[in-house]
Amino acid sequence: MADWLDGLRGRVVGEVDDALRRRAEYSSDASNYRVLPKAVVFPRCDDDVAATVEFAQHSGVPITSRGGGTSVAGNAIGPGLVLDFSRHMNSLVRIDPETRIATVQPGVVLSELQRAAAPFGLRFGPDPSTQTRCTLGGMIGNNACGPRAVAWGRTVDNVASLRILDGTGTERALATDLSAVPGLADFTRDNLGVIRTELGRFDRQASGYSLEHLLPERGANPAKAFVGTEGTCGVILDATIDLVPIPTATVLVVLGYPDLSVAADDCKSLLQHDPTAVEGIDSRLVDVVRAHNRPVPDLPRGAGWLFVELAADTAAQATAKAALLCRNSDALDSRIVTDSAEAAALWRIRADGAGLAGRTPSGEPAWPGWEDAAVPQDQLGAYLRDFADLTAEHRVDGLLYGHFGDGCIHVRLDLPITDAPQRFRKFLVDAATLVAQHGGSLSGEHGDGRARSELLPIMYSPAAIAAFGGFKALFDPRNLLNPGVLVDPMPVGADLRLSGITKIASAKGFSLLHDQGDIATAAHRCVGVGKCRADNSASGGFMCPSYLATRDEKDSTRGRARVLQEVINGSALTGGWESPELADSLDLCLSCKACGSDCPAGVDMATYKSEALYRRYKGRRRPVGHYVLGQLPRWVRLAQRAPGMVNLLSSVGPLRKIGMRRAGIDPRRDVPTLAPKTFRQWWKQRPPTVGSRHVMLWIDTFTDAFSPDVAVAAVELFEAAGYSVEIPDKPVCCGLTWISTGQLDGAKKRLRATVDALDAHVQSGGVVVGLEPSCTAVLRSDVVELLPDDPRAHSLAAATRTLAEFLDVDPDWTPPQLDGVRAVVQPHCHQHAVMGFDADKRVLDRCGVQTTTISGCCGLAGNFGMEQGHYDVSVAVAENGILPALRSADADAVLLADGFSCRTQAQQLAHTNGLHLAQLLRGRSAP
Repeated sequence: MADWLDGLRGRVVGEVDDALRRRAEYSSDASNYRVLPKAVVFPRCDDDVAATVEFAQHSGVPITSRGGGTSVAGNAIGPGLVLDFSRHMNSLVRIDPETRIATVQPGVVLSELQRAAAPFGLRFGPDPSTQTRCTLGGMIGNNACGPRAVAWGRTVDNVASLRILDGTGTERALATDLSAVPGLADFTRDNLGVIRTELGRFDRQASGYSLEHLLPERGANPAKAFVGTEGTCGVILDATIDLVPIPTATVLVVLGYPDLSVAADDCKSLLQHDPTAVEGIDSRLVDVVRAHNRPVPDLPRGAGWLFVELAADTAAQATAKAALLCRNSDALDSRIVTDSAEAAALWRIRADGAGLAGRTPSGEPAWPGWEDAAVPQDQLGAYLRDFADLTAEHRVDGLLYGHFGDGCIHVRLDLPITDAPQRFRKFLVDAATLVAQHGGSLSGEHGDGRARSELLPIMYSPAAIAAFGGFKALFDPRNLLNPGVLVDPMPVGADLRLSGITKIASAKGFSLLHDQGDIATAAHRCVGVGKCRADNSASGGFMCPSYLATRDEKDSTRGRARVLQEVINGSALTGGWESPELADSLDLCLSCKACGSDCPAGVDMATYKSEALYRRYKGRRRPVGHYVLGQLPRWVRLAQRAPGMVNLLSSVGPLRKIGMRRAGIDPRRDVPTLAPKTFRQWWKQRPPTVGSRHVMLWIDTFTDAFSPDVAVAAVELFEAAGYSVEIPDKPVCCGLTWISTGQLDGAKKRLRATVDALDAHVQSGGVVVGLEPSCTAVLRSDVVELLPDDPRAHSLAAATRTLAEFLDVDPDWTPPQLDGVRAVVQPHCHQHAVMGFDADKRVLDRCGVQTTTISGCCGLAGNFGMEQGHYDVSVAVAENGILPALRSADADAVLLADGFSCRTQAQQLAHTNGLHLAQLLRGRSAP
């Protein structure tokens, strides 16, 4: 195959990749389906696209266009060549604020367009929930919408013209002239009857082709007819799109109803108030948000709610519109929210709920497949009642929400994909029949793809189905573009990713408590939503630092999960845990844990990487770095006997380079300097103090050996607050470095010793305060995963606190007044993922510290940035967060970083010394 592709490689400036690992990464999108492509092409220019289409013509290999890979219907995967436009063809060609249009390449991410248009007071109207990673090409492909389509229309309503290559390799400019496509005018004339009677009946009729735009009364517009063709009729080169003004003032109205169906009944009357969004939320979804400890502001009385956004030129006008809407509604209760922060918190319920809808309230996995049906507005309430009866009949469950203003319902259901494909198919047929009975559409915005195309004859007549085939044939006579979708479709039960997946026997590593102890179930948590491909820093997210550094699917959480799934599946990647493709995929994972909290599906790649390394090397020889950096606390304790000598040897040029290379450490790194006196040595030399209250201070290896001043400051802080400080009688370790390198037996040994040392204090009702966030996170989380059958481990996890968490709830602690102190704050990734930073923020606010908080990993990530082969990525990650933040900080600002690795990275790359929270609170200056 590689030799056969050489002809394409020679003509493409971009990359052509047929490596098994790459094909595995692109075998799925965000749908239930898996199709292994023959190769992935990353075009850099129009000529690359033309060469690829011409190559497909000669070879007969089909083409599938792909943007962000966020399709939940399976329309971004295919068996031939996948064209990924997101890596290179992502230029915003122009924005014309006078005419309110923009021209974009297909790989432009929507949020980047919005960011560029905002200074002109403009935006693109549709705003799907994946806007931080979906591309304009993908949005055009499936006619994406989002909450605010009720005001500004669907993608199709905002497309002015397109430049495409059709399936014959011919470039076509599509706008308002049917003659741009030979035969299109005749086709339209021959199908006027079926187009007028069956298509364009209501706005969210997304299923099939939108041929209504070919009608003379609809503008005879082939560009708009092309929108929603899901890559089956052409490949987009660029698009000219309309922009809309950003509203000057908005207000949120929350309306409460007895249930969601009653709320749906009221929607149509609310549309006369010209809302910019009307979203429906069910009480069961709100309950799930609460159960996951997400904030839920006060809601009006009811069990189903409508979130209605209204816009106006002034805040007073928007508030007046809101008051009128409340008076005219049939709601039980209502709230008008004018404060933007409060409105954002309420909208967060919708966002959190959508992310958590990947599980049913009982915790079962819930899947797409019937996730965006739509009905005319006057049918919405009746449809919801009938749909509830249908799900009860089929014994499936899911959480409902959606774009009620447009009649579009989102729900993921615990469909029997893995064990009962006949039941799965029967439900889809019955659901399609039900929505057709209500005059609705199988899809309201996601497209049909592989999930629903076979069901189109339930919704459309044979004449309409034939018209779809005739339309495609005008663009793609040889059926080379995304075959199996819309026309001559694949069966809905074919190519299911989860079909035949079996559980994997435990290796006695991580217990994987939330996935029934099964690594296969854990890996398949990833359903491909692709949030790991987005820059989440603006919303406080940390995921995924390696992808943001390389912009390569390989280095995203999703890409790694796909490779792991293929290794477990064993059909494409056959090397098992020793697979070189798996090793390559996991290599640049920083084990930052951010995906564990930031991923809506709860994918925890740090845990999966550790488990994979454990399975690969169990009973085998490991890389030298595992023995050196992975067992660092052991070597540090030996080095503490002669810290001066060790520091000298690690700084002498020739010896340093030789030693670092042999130890698997990048020679561009500096070995951290051992303190001349450890904290424990300081502790033994001081007289004990007596306080009225007791606290156990957990002394980790890094704090003890490298940053004893941090622990000294913590002791002073506690004693000043009237505490008697205790520490474990002997040095014990959480096993963090063993965990990160997959040496789980060694980690368990150390954690058992830690549990033994701390149990008496914990059982007496005491808490344990950790200073190093990564070690604290182990005691808070990993200890339960690694010692699941030891009740003492669960007690320790419940008793462990960060310093800020401890101080935040102490009513007798008096915060120091640090007014005027400016701090650039780098939260540790593990703290972000496991403990959170809210308590730290409250403590700093109480002290009067002015903070600028960095969102994202520092890039060192413990042993990762020290290892050979990781330095460049480590620096690139730092350039996405901590380094530019330090360069732009005020001269008198301090760096506040509790993580030893964060402080080390700042010192080595920015020559900036950081402080721990304990040091800041005790008035220390940076060393």
